[in-house]
Amino acid sequence: MNATLALEDGSWYRGVAAGAPGEARGEVVFNTSLTGYQEVLTDPSYAGQIVTMTAPLIGNYGMASGDAESQTPRVAGFIVREASPTASNWRAEESLRDYLVRHGIVAISDIDTRALTRALRSAGVMRGVIATGAVDPAALVEKARTIPKMEGADLVRGVTCDRAYKWQDRGPDHGSAEHAMFGITPQRQASRRLRVAAYDFGVKWNILRRLSAYGCDVRVFPATATASDLLSIEPDGIFLSNGPGDPSVLSYAIDNVRDLVKAEVPMFGICLGHQVMGLALGAKTFKLKFGHRGANHPVKDLRSGKIEITSQNHGFAVDPQTLPADVAVTHMNLYDGTVEGLRHLHKPVFSVQYHPEASPGPHDADYLFREFVDAMEQH
Repeated sequence: MNATLALEDGSWYRGVAAGAPGEARGEVVFNTSLTGYQEVLTDPSYAGQIVTMTAPLIGNYGMASGDAESQTPRVAGFIVREASPTASNWRAEESLRDYLVRHGIVAISDIDTRALTRALRSAGVMRGVIATGAVDPAALVEKARTIPKMEGADLVRGVTCDRAYKWQDRGPDHGSAEHAMFGITPQRQASRRLRVAAYDFGVKWNILRRLSAYGCDVRVFPATATASDLLSIEPDGIFLSNGPGDPSVLSYAIDNVRDLVKAEVPMFGICLGHQVMGLALGAKTFKLKFGHRGANHPVKDLRSGKIEITSQNHGFAVDPQTLPADVAVTHMNLYDGTVEGLRHLHKPVFSVQYHPEASPGPHDADYLFREFVDAMEQH
């Protein structure tokens, strides 16, 4: 079956349907990871987005339940150059196409993803539509122009949990197994089991696995839970998760995090959690032209001078010019100089824009979980 991708700038691409029939709408972005496509598909931070994979062949090792980062795919649509028809991996349970069809994800293949990526880098991410079958590209362009923009969008409510729950790993522990395979064992576990209250803004499962591996018992709370709800379990630490959409409209989360900062409980934020923390501390955020998405992005730790190769997925960033005097920038993106880490100078709170839990990606930044444990034990 034919498929067509149309963008709001009037351009369109004709290819082949690589997933479920139908139509998908969203913000078209690109990810530079060579592997990890299932983790990308199931990352809640991609809600509302059509993801373009820049690697030329996707799907060659199939799909395995242990590689999921949430219960279901979260992307609005999927774009690849070539979708492998076979799955060459003993762990594979189904092919990429079968997985996409089973979950109702519309996808397109056999288009020039290099040209598409160059267009998104030059003009910035754009709204787009994928449609299968015989369609009018001009009509799809008009549909793309009517899609709500990511700025001002609260997508967290659509991916957060319904009620609080105690984290217990769901299915094969691929994340921990992967870390063990490469010798990425916890650098130092807690001296006792630490109680962590985690906000679910769209949390990836491997974050919760890593917290557990470092000796934490994690209770996950909905994004709308109050600060007093989290403090009621007398946590040793507070965690702020990744998630989708515009952080500046999450007034409920920002207000709650501001209250939690005042409680002076150690706090660690990742990705959207980093942005919410920045807003709660008095800074502002802004939308990046095309974002940072991939498993190969260099970040400099300004404290040590070391360079980390990191996994990233975000379209917004904290504006360093708006940070108060008692908040320091700890990490910097070496591509564009944007803020990748923050730390309060007088309170036990810190955050990073990238993903130290990887899955997919390198494990250079796993030490940040140890720093969180150290902060809780010292507190």
